[in-house]
Amino acid sequence: MELCRKNDLEEGQARGFTVAGFDRKIILVRRDGRIRAYRDACPHYSAGTPMAWKTDAYLNGARTHLVCHAHGAQFDIDTGKCVSGPCLGQSLTAIPVTINQSGGIEIAAQTEGEESV
Repeated sequence: MELCRKNDLEEGQARGFTVAGFDRKIILVRRDGRIRAYRDACPHYSAGTPMAWKTDAYLNGARTHLVCHAHGAQFDIDTGKCVSGPCLGQSLTAIPVTINQSGGIEIAAQTEGEESV
């Protein structure tokens, strides 16, 4: 299932997507030309808490970290590791994605001719 087109996710932007088969949204974030994907669930509680306080509000004001607005935790965009807040040292759940030949970002079920990101 294609979440969006690569060109629809701007540099320094994060967006959440509802995906069949996932209990939480999937966050896509683009930084330095790379696209990362994480499950929209702060690890502070075992069940996970949705991170955005409003639609697609996943980044801090400087757009340097993903943020859980319920707890104030900040996460490294490249690794998903919590660098500040109540879940320090824990990590977001990474979701592997691919970019298909037509530029669509998909949950990875990698096949020949697709690029893993």
